[in-house]
Amino acid sequence: MPRIVLFLLILLFPGLVMGAQTLPSVKVKTAPVLDGSIQDQVWTSVTPLVITDAVAGVKILLRSVYTDDSVYFLAMFSDQAENSYHIPWIWDEAGKTYGEGPHREDTFVFKWNLEDKDVNLSNFSDDSYRADEWYWKANRSNLAGYADDKLQILSDKSTPKATETISPKGKKRYLQRLSDSGEPPYREVPKPTEFLGNLVNRYEAQVPTGSHADVRAKGVWEAGFWFIEVARKLATDDKLDIQFAPESGKKYLFGVSVFSLYGNSPDESQPNLYGMGRISEPLTLEFR
Repeated sequence: MPRIVLFLLILLFPGLVMGAQTLPSVKVKTAPVLDGSIQDQVWTSVTPLVITDAVAGVKILLRSVYTDDSVYFLAMFSDQAENSYHIPWIWDEAGKTYGEGPHREDTFVFKWNLEDKDVNLSNFSDDSYRADEWYWKANRSNLAGYADDKLQILSDKSTPKATETISPKGKKRYLQRLSDSGEPPYREVPKPTEFLGNLVNRYEAQVPTGSHADVRAKGVWEAGFWFIEVARKLATDDKLDIQFAPESGKKYLFGVSVFSLYGNSPDESQPNLYGMGRISEPLTLEFR
């Protein structure tokens, strides 16, 4: 069955978990293949959770399974255009040189609460918190088959390069986004000094190292929909990562967003909403 037809059937199927806040992760013997496909039998046997991204205005279908050592997710949502370039080099014929293009890549983010209590994971929260951020990027990280692994901190203390936000109670908040240790799954290509085509990708894939290699991910865009698979070991060596223990019975607070999480205010006059994402609703992951 074509994946688009299957996606539409899922949206209409009455057995879906609509509006629920808990995403069940079901134990399986065979792990899904990370190729951005929903044809894998593992996924067809799992009921999705349907939520709505308020900023993007789209429904997101989430599924999760786990094995003895890893947890897996499948995210699906509609997107009329595939944006798989990010600030590429664009040839200026008049100036005979390259400049930065306006393109911004599609993204998808998982944001995990690292606190011992429930918090509001919004970038504008009155709560102070640390969060483990898995940041899939259609251009930069997808080429190598990974997601960026980052630490997000929201506090009332100003720090260099922090983004200032205002909470609902009018408090100044400061948002930091810190990269995990190691090399990311991409590197920047210097601006070409000679003509290599009208558009040159600014980034190329590389093998990530350290904690940057923890989160594997692969996304495929087809006929107006993104299909993104994400995987990570249940436990890692990084103390700033979320650690999963299915046998503990613990529930894990998280949120997702289509338009990344930089803390920028939505501006409909812009050509895209890159960097203007929001955690639309709190979700919990429950291992079953």
